[in-house]
Amino acid sequence: MNKVKVAVVGLGWFGEKHCEALSGISHVELYALCDVAEPRLKEVAKTFGVKKTYTDYNKLLADPNVDVVNVVTMWDQHVAPTVAALKAGKHVFLEKPMASTVADCEKIVKATKATSKFFTVGHICRFNPRYAAAKAAIAEGKIGKIVSMYARRNIPAFVGQSVLPKIGPIIGDGVHDTDLMLWYSGAKIVSAYAQTVNVRKFKNPDLGWTMYRFDSGAIGVLEDTWFLPNTTAFQIDERMEIIGTEGSIHIHETHPNLSVCDKTGWHSPDTTYWPMLHGVRAGALREELSYFATCVLENRKPSVILPEESAAAVRACLAAEESAATGKLVKL
Repeated sequence: MNKVKVAVVGLGWFGEKHCEALSGISHVELYALCDVAEPRLKEVAKTFGVKKTYTDYNKLLADPNVDVVNVVTMWDQHVAPTVAALKAGKHVFLEKPMASTVADCEKIVKATKATSKFFTVGHICRFNPRYAAAKAAIAEGKIGKIVSMYARRNIPAFVGQSVLPKIGPIIGDGVHDTDLMLWYSGAKIVSAYAQTVNVRKFKNPDLGWTMYRFDSGAIGVLEDTWFLPNTTAFQIDERMEIIGTEGSIHIHETHPNLSVCDKTGWHSPDTTYWPMLHGVRAGALREELSYFATCVLENRKPSVILPEESAAAVRACLAAEESAATGKLVKL
């Protein structure tokens, strides 16, 4: 079988998850790794048996054998390696959020239009079977016209603590549900109003609530709290409700779909996004990476999410953050 040679740029916690998932896809070869921290680079390369390693992504891009570059750096470091990879003639899988500014999103979208190579952003929820089933039901007209959407995506304080110095909850997690709301409604967001609370005095607030108005007249509300008790049994309290003129859809991706009780109490491990399945990293992460690699292998342009759609989600979330900072409604 022909294999797509993939290079991963950025080997933080989620970059390693990419490596785990890619290693379990039969039509993918985890071919090269890149990280500015050489000790971390050597550690991950040894774990996955990867011989090609780089501390400079420009040198990696010079390797003609690299088919796909997965950019898994921090969100404010996305634009340079992404644009460089596209210009070097590589297909690019970019982790969400697309970028940290609207201008950088526009640079990336422009770069995708200047190449015949494929590009997608890792909006993993579109590969969650429950969210995908909701999209199918909406497309079939089962709930009529959407008038209200509510999403809840909350995580324990210890998880938030590790991320809040770098990114806030509205863009960090709210971008998932903003994208889903745009996907489901087919409408544009015309205004955003948000409020935040900073409990622990990190660079970014611990929680944010956002209200969107869509040009269809619908309202969307996001709840993003990175301050659940550390004893919470699950890592993500994730729910969504979509109400239409003729019906509604309710998604519960949280406890208790699997519960384990041990001497320390109840736990609900992830069963959807990147669970281990028979020794292999599986779930929606593997599905989206496999989908993109298959598109490359079959020379079929990815269509699950377009660059402009990913940019629109970032634009809305940044407007919400601006609203929270100013206390004013922000029009898009």
